[in-house]
Amino acid sequence: MFRTIFEPFKIKAVEKINLNSREERIKYLEEAYYNVFRLKSSQVIIDLLTDSGTSAMSADQWAAMMVGDESYAGASSWDNFLNAVRELTGVGYIFPTHQGRGAEKIIYSVLGGKDKIFLSNSHFDTTRANIEYSGAKAIDLPCEESRDFQSTFRFKGNINLQQLEHYINAFGKEHIGGIVMTLTNNTVGGQPVSLDNLKAVRYITNKYGLPLIIDSSRIAENTYFIKSCESGYEDFTYRQIAQEIYSLADVIVMSLKKDGLVNIGGFLCVRDKYLADKCHEILIITEGFTTYGGLAGRDLNAIAAGLKEVFEEDYLRYRVRSVEYLCEELKNKGIPVMYPPGGHAVYVDAARFYPHIPAHQYPAQALVCELYIGGGIRASEIGSVMFGSYDTENNLIPATNELVRLAIPRRVYTQSHIDYVIEVFDYILENKDKVRGYEIFMQTRYLRHFTAKFKKV
Repeated sequence: MFRTIFEPFKIKAVEKINLNSREERIKYLEEAYYNVFRLKSSQVIIDLLTDSGTSAMSADQWAAMMVGDESYAGASSWDNFLNAVRELTGVGYIFPTHQGRGAEKIIYSVLGGKDKIFLSNSHFDTTRANIEYSGAKAIDLPCEESRDFQSTFRFKGNINLQQLEHYINAFGKEHIGGIVMTLTNNTVGGQPVSLDNLKAVRYITNKYGLPLIIDSSRIAENTYFIKSCESGYEDFTYRQIAQEIYSLADVIVMSLKKDGLVNIGGFLCVRDKYLADKCHEILIITEGFTTYGGLAGRDLNAIAAGLKEVFEEDYLRYRVRSVEYLCEELKNKGIPVMYPPGGHAVYVDAARFYPHIPAHQYPAQALVCELYIGGGIRASEIGSVMFGSYDTENNLIPATNELVRLAIPRRVYTQSHIDYVIEVFDYILENKDKVRGYEIFMQTRYLRHFTAKFKKV
């Protein structure tokens, strides 16, 4: 009835934002070697670096934390967690972990190895790192529609089914460690995956006897798009769609720091007992006992509550609409964004925005720095810093895209905050031709974007 979709919650506690000056931000960024991961949170005005672990928890979640059972083994909080995850996923073997990458470390230590290859709609950074750390290789097979940032195709997170089967046959099924489907597909703009595509992948994995691994860190947001845009699911609830997705999986990985609406936590679910036994051994060595997995009882309780709240219709409508609002306003200003937006972030095409900055001078990193200098906004580079590689002569092989992600934390910022972000882009537009690139002078082998040091070209 009304056009305005407001935040479906009331604010009961607030956290101060330090409003620093442009001169101060220039100094802070220099001291951080132009890497916003190195900034202190007190130096940031609007933090859109990630939506992982940055959610505001509800009163019900805080109440659940106060009655957390901190027993080492068999706590009642474990029962609450187990029941919530099992009811949602329908999977028998469930392992809590301190976050998603803990679950990834376990499963890819078991399924990976130097002769193994994993095929995916797109591996995100920690997934790729854990696969490659095991000695295996990660190959992305995004659908063709994902390459057109302006098309209105709604499921750009899909995997390319023809390429998937081609690569299985080319490498031999005995060398394929598994097929990984990331929901939503973060690397290609947080784009959703259709259930038809997932069912087709399940058919192929059954055909070749391969495990289907679903990374469901943003599954609630993915269900919103399936219900809204995919024929045949209009009368399903969001939770029912999630259960339908999970029914297709052999292995489930989830960072609960996203659609678990908590600040820490993850889980690993497997159907096969032999595989579960292998994971069990690694879990106890690396994460903790099987009924807490590196989490406190209060965390387990908060997760159980969050997994219910995240599928509420009012919440999901507000969540997706807030992302759409930012995307539409930037698009109207002429900012090249990936369109239509996904459920958790807006992605700016830095290569188009800064055509004068070549890939080896990291145009997306340049935009990240300008956003911080211009308005104290911390965003994330999703380009050749994060996903670039090197040939045998140490020349950069650029990433497919040079994107900047504006990831919106759940239930944290109001529309006024988002309007401020939109205004900062006016400054970005005014100064775009003056901006130059960066080069890296210190980096680590894995996940270099977290710690790399840059200098201006």
